[in-house]
Amino acid sequence: MLRLENVSAGYGRVTILHDISIEVGQGEVVTIVGANGAGKTTTLRTIAGLVRPTAGRITFDGQEIGRLPAHEVVDLGITLIPEGRQLFPFMTVRENLLMGAYTPRARAEAEETLAFTFSLFPRVQEKLGQMAGSLSGGEQQMVAIARGLMAKPKLLLFDEPSLGLAPIIVKQVFQTIDKIVATGVTVLIVEQNVFHTLSIADRGYVLENGEITMTDTGAALLKNDHVRRAYLGI
Repeated sequence: MLRLENVSAGYGRVTILHDISIEVGQGEVVTIVGANGAGKTTTLRTIAGLVRPTAGRITFDGQEIGRLPAHEVVDLGITLIPEGRQLFPFMTVRENLLMGAYTPRARAEAEETLAFTFSLFPRVQEKLGQMAGSLSGGEQQMVAIARGLMAKPKLLLFDEPSLGLAPIIVKQVFQTIDKIVATGVTVLIVEQNVFHTLSIADRGYVLENGEITMTDTGAALLKNDHVRRAYLGI
């Protein structure tokens, strides 16, 4: 479904990603593991069209997308749920959700998709008329995920979905990701909670200093001595 082949990218003259190759198959949950500053967010932003690759190819469903603007990438079926939620704080929850359905394809099914998001997040439905900035961190994360779903994605990119959340909310977030995958949506996730994300991942990549240093199944990476020492504190 998604393939990065020898991709390099960065900001200005600074190269963050060095010749990385990643594959995500239809229906998979794939994770990228790495320390802060390793290039995980840059990888997601490059896939989403927010950062332009300086080398290599990115293809989605066989189509080259590395030079497409972000709104065209969304229209093809890739949606990024960014780190820190990044909601519009002075807009209502409903308005934030509808902003996710701005492409013609998604707008045509907006009410139907709203009903689906409410089935995942009943709490979001209760808060529709409330300003997004007044919600708790967990509620804002629910709205951010629901807004991403409003775009009718084939592939969801999650950037640190548990950041700053209480453990009980983190558990709910990962349960929700499982439910989303069960509907046929493919997931690529970057997450500080390495144990949780490798536990649900089919496969994982270890990104260190902008380079892929290891790849294996999620279960195998959980047992890997280097991963356990570096990212699980074991």
